[in-house]
Order: sequence, then structure tokens, then C-alpha cells
Amino acid sequence: MSTLDLVIAGGTVVTAADSYAADVGIRNGRIAQIGEGLTGSDRIDATGLLVLPGGIDAHVHLDQATSDGTVMADDFASGTRSAAAGGNTTVLPFALQIKGQSLRACVEDYHRKAEGNCHTDVSFHLIVTDPTPQVLGQELPALVRDGYTSFKVFMTYDDLVLQDAQLLDLFEVARRERALVMVHAEGHDAIKHLTRRLETEGRTAPYYHSQAHAQIAEREATHRAISHAQLMDLPIVIVHVSGREPMEQIQWARARGMKVHAETCPQYISLTADDLRGLNMDFDGARYVCSPPPRDADSQAAIWQGLRDGTFDLFSSDHCPFRFEGPGSKDNPRARTSFRWVPNGIPGVETRLPILFSEGVSKNRISLQRFVALTSTNPARLYGLYPQKGSIAIGADADLSLWDPNLIQPIRQQSLNHGCDYTPYEGMEITGWPVRTLLRGRTIARMGKPVKEASGRHLSRQASEAFA
Repeated sequence: MSTLDLVIAGGTVVTAADSYAADVGIRNGRIAQIGEGLTGSDRIDATGLLVLPGGIDAHVHLDQATSDGTVMADDFASGTRSAAAGGNTTVLPFALQIKGQSLRACVEDYHRKAEGNCHTDVSFHLIVTDPTPQVLGQELPALVRDGYTSFKVFMTYDDLVLQDAQLLDLFEVARRERALVMVHAEGHDAIKHLTRRLETEGRTAPYYHSQAHAQIAEREATHRAISHAQLMDLPIVIVHVSGREPMEQIQWARARGMKVHAETCPQYISLTADDLRGLNMDFDGARYVCSPPPRDADSQAAIWQGLRDGTFDLFSSDHCPFRFEGPGSKDNPRARTSFRWVPNGIPGVETRLPILFSEGVSKNRISLQRFVALTSTNPARLYGLYPQKGSIAIGADADLSLWDPNLIQPIRQQSLNHGCDYTPYEGMEITGWPVRTLLRGRTIARMGKPVKEASGRHLSRQASEAFA
């Protein structure tokens, strides 16, 4: 047997099912041995550290076009550098179809943006905004067969919203082609109605975004999406679930045997609608505008319960970064006139794992195994990457993150690697940080600093285990 290239020695290996003391031996970018006393050409001393599968952030927006001139703060280079520094080895960004654009041309455009710039591995979800007969009959089926086995649909936003008939058409294609559908579930008409009413009453500060995007609208859309999926006998994922009411719809569906998967995000365990008030109902609250918005303390408690009891399969960042100041930022003249025009999205790809580790594992809300499942193994299983990704097993890619569970330091914008000019989690004290990230056995970040070389690849994916 040939010599191991690298041994991660003396650490505690943690998977979604177990934890144990062992060395991890790596050869040709894959895990070749797990045992005691391994030797190799190179060695990393992991004494006192946890050895986890590299994080998989399954919901990330990078270098994405907008219709209003706002510029996304992260391209593929800065976004994946930031992801690597935060313990991630794979991210799943979106290829957003502009209305009137060929879906195939959209994917090719995003490949051009990503080529040679990725510090982690990437794999594109599609976003379908224009389900023409050409897209439904030819382009989407062909792309799914080429390994783009998931796509997202929106139930709100003027430029992205699909009507129920369009959703059903897409769900039917997804069932036939075994593609997993991700649903942004918020009721468009309810949001537009509430927005008009609030503006008429002169309530236009960023805080009122949280009232326009009411939890009732999320609950209703979640139920409607589930009903459409039930008609088509299709597994779906409800993304960025914010609170108790949409959770209850998901639990209702599961109790009836439906395959409804759910995702939540750091903002729903760390922020509340009160953060959108800013310093005194001022524009500073725009830093926290995202959709769905953070809710209240009861919703936070419900989200934690769902993270523990299995309601949630995924914990993703929904990284959607816009600068707060400067040209093309959140702070633009039109946004100052109403919350309606504030770009919806906040940064979080680098802080996702530390926040959940600190608030969940370090505070005994969830186990280490549940942490790994939510942030790595389940995303790999649901999105067709397992067992190549999301596991520490013989033959899997040597994608690993080494954690110091006792390292305490605050989140500071000045220490982060994203392209954004702020973090909504500024000053939050974190216990437990990734101190080294390895992609196929090569270090891509150390002590919060990514390496310069971009060695990530695009991954073709299999059908989701949700279809098993």
C-alpha cells in the first residue's frame, strides 16, 4: 500500500452519527485510512481539536444580477474565500435565470463567473423565473440530466414570482426528472397589499419590512407550496423558514407522510425584528433587512426546537450580501424613501457555522452530531453529493474542518473575508471556531485566513436521496 500523503493526528472525529478518537489518513485527496498511529508524508497535529466533515452551505447567492442597480457584494472569489475561512468546503450558489433568457445560457454565464475563482467546491442550483415551453420541455430536463439536480422557485418578488399554474408545471417536470425543488414561500399579494397600506400610513422605515413580510404570508405560502407538491407527489424543500407558523405547516405535512424538507438560517436564531428598528427607527435597520425577516423570541424558541427535533434538515446561511454604504449599496436614495426598495439580503456564509456551534453546541442546545448533520451531512444527502461529501469515511473526499471548541472571540467585520462592509452579527461572542479547513486534503484556510490559491471545482450532482 502506498504511503499516506497526510495524517490528521490526535483529534476527535465527529460525524452525524458518532464521535471517537482517531487519526485520519489522506491519499490523493481522499480519506484512505481511519485508525490509530497512522503515519504519512505530512502530519497535522489535531490534539485537542474536533475533526468534522467540511461544512456544506446549501444556500448561497454570489455575483447575482439585480434589477435595480444594486451590486451584490461578493463574487465567487470573495464569497468562497469567506466560506473557506468559516469552515466550509462546498457551497451551493444559484444560477439565476433572467426573464427572457435561455436557462442553458444562464448556467453558462455563471460558469464563466466562477471559473478559476473558487476557493471551495461549488455546485449550482438553478433559479427558474421564466418557465417557457422551451424551458419546461427541453432545457430544464437536459440540465437536470447534466447534474444540476435542484432548482429554486419564488412565490414573491416582482421579477421572480411564479403563479400557481407555473409552479405546478415546474413541479410536474421535477417529479418526472427527479429534481429537488426549493421554494421561497412568501405570499406575494399579501406582501404587496401590506406594503401599500404601510406606505399610505407613512410607515416607511426599514423596520416596517418585517411587518409587510408578515409571518401569516409565509405560513400561507408554505401551505400552498406543500399542497402543490402533494398534488404532484413531489418532495420539496421549504427554504429559510423563519418561525413557528410555517414550521407548523411543515410538521402537518410530515405527519401525513409527505416528503417536505425544511431549512433555517442563522438570522432566525440570532436576530429579531427589533434589530430592524436600528438606533431609533432609523435607516441603520436596513442592515438587517432580509426575507423572510427575523421574527420574535417565540419564533426563535420554535426554531431551536425544530433544530433539535428534526423538523429542520438543513441549516444554511442564505448569504445574500449587499454593501450598506457606497454606490449600488443598500443605502441609496430610493431605499431611503421606503423599506420597499431596500435590497433584501444579509451576509452570513463565514459566520454560519460558528454561530450555530456557539449558540447550539457550546450552549448544549444541540449535540455535535446534530451540528454535523444540519451543516454538512444532510445537505450532501439532500442535494446529491453524498457520500463523496458530508462524511468522514474511507473513499470520501478529504474535506475536513478542524475546530477548537474552546476558542472564544467575537465576530468582527474587520476579521471577516467577505466583500460586504458590515456583518449583522457584529460583536457577537462565539465559543468554538474552525481553525483549519481542508479541501481534498489541501489547506484552504487557517485561523480565519484563506490561502491565496483557488483550487475549488464545480460538482455535478446525482438525484436527491429524497426520491429514494
